Amino acid sequence: MSVWPRRILLSLGVVLVLAGAAYYWLLVDSHPPSDASYALDIDRVRAELDTVPGDKPSAVEVEQVAVFTFPATGVVAGDGWNSVALPVYSYRLIYPDNSTIIVDTALEQSMGGSTLSSFDATALARVQSAMSSAAQIVITHEHMDHIGGLTAHSDLKAVLPKARLTREQLLEPERSLPAKFPEHVLDGYQPLVYDQYHAIAPGVVLIKAPGHTPGSQMVYVQTASGAELLLIGDVAWHRRNIDLQRERARLMTMLFLKEDRRAVFGELAALKRLHETQPTIFIVPGHDGPVIESLITAAVLKRGFSP
Repeated sequence: MSVWPRRILLSLGVVLVLAGAAYYWLLVDSHPPSDASYALDIDRVRAELDTVPGDKPSAVEVEQVAVFTFPATGVVAGDGWNSVALPVYSYRLIYPDNSTIIVDTALEQSMGGSTLSSFDATALARVQSAMSSAAQIVITHEHMDHIGGLTAHSDLKAVLPKARLTREQLLEPERSLPAKFPEHVLDGYQPLVYDQYHAIAPGVVLIKAPGHTPGSQMVYVQTASGAELLLIGDVAWHRRNIDLQRERARLMTMLFLKEDRRAVFGELAALKRLHETQPTIFIVPGHDGPVIESLITAAVLKRGFSP
């Protein structure tokens, strides 16, 4: 063989090796950094409940508004290219006096883009109506599929004072795009500022968990019956992220989500420890249909927002 074919074959081999390494690093590898850490002190969370006495929620409802479809490796690195459903939910906490708190507000159909595989306009209408009558509205983080229903509310001026948006959730409005607040609507708005844990109502504690976004937070709920739920937003899209301790693929987190992977890995580890030491706490990932269905079957959640 002459020198030129050998050089061409060698160059091709180098290209294939580099391409394979890039594929593995971007789409398969999910080793946690050695310095990943996150403190989740459930005893402190429970103690925080005592700062806001009163009757706790008697029910937790869940409304599915839409479904995104992503490749499996985008959800859990290394899981292949089969399509995986990511339902979009809103939650409503109902108190004995019929006051309510909304957690996450879904999105409008126009915000969804090409990965939106289904949308339920009547479900969004129920979420919008529920926001109008809610005592408080909480957002787990500032992405469009969690904050978009709020930004697009037809009577935002009346609804916005009920929203407990945090300072971090408002610092980088580009993270919410294409959802955005109308110009000047936030003028004079006083965001919520807290350290690590903050009770906002009987049975409800906010827990800071930056990483997926700067304003990410988890919502701990203890019901009147004693059931404990941890709505973790998008710290994990699926329970599989926690069980396997695997993040979304780097291509997803670096290019599209701009996550702090070290922080998210620390939170995933903390959530796994929590499940191992406190197995009665229901950990609710942001977009895991089978987990939600199992909680509905177990009567921990109620399907749909009641009239």
